[in-house]
Amino acid sequence: MRANLDGSNIETLVDTSNGDARPGTDLTKWCVGITVDPDRGKIYWTQKGPENAGKGRIFRAKIDIPKGETPADRTDIEVLFDGLPEPIDLELDLKNRFIYWTDRGDPPRGNTVNRASIDADFSKHPTSDILFTHLEEGIGIALDFKGNRMFITDLAGNIFTAKLDGSEKKPLLAAQGNLTGIAYAEVS
Repeated sequence: MRANLDGSNIETLVDTSNGDARPGTDLTKWCVGITVDPDRGKIYWTQKGPENAGKGRIFRAKIDIPKGETPADRTDIEVLFDGLPEPIDLELDLKNRFIYWTDRGDPPRGNTVNRASIDADFSKHPTSDILFTHLEEGIGIALDFKGNRMFITDLAGNIFTAKLDGSEKKPLLAAQGNLTGIAYAEVS
């Protein structure tokens, strides 16, 4: 969904409910993380699926619904990745054309931070690079391009940092309670 900054003009962009009045029990329909590519007019989102079921997916679509279509029947939705453990949060590196995401499912592909080209041929089912492992239910991710680093949170209450290529991994804080999202902003 989207809205004006004052909360007005709420608009549904993607509807995965198949007519259900509420989300229901099908966890493959539940949208979790979202990010925007304003330059190319695209939105990206995750649907984590059931715990450790390998049914997580990452999607992309135009910000604006194609003319004559609805949020429930739009034809421009692309599946970028499927069969993931449980993708949660995601961020875009628009300059270098990468998508980053956390995955809280079981190892080896879960409890990780992943990166892949957003220009890949997704019909060929590319694999991602795993940049960070051994998270305890990995959730949030934020990117600092100027500092060439990422920040990651997990449900065990840890905050980690690493370079954008996954090197120089280190903990910043531990056992801070259940941490979900994280944001990065430069303040002057």
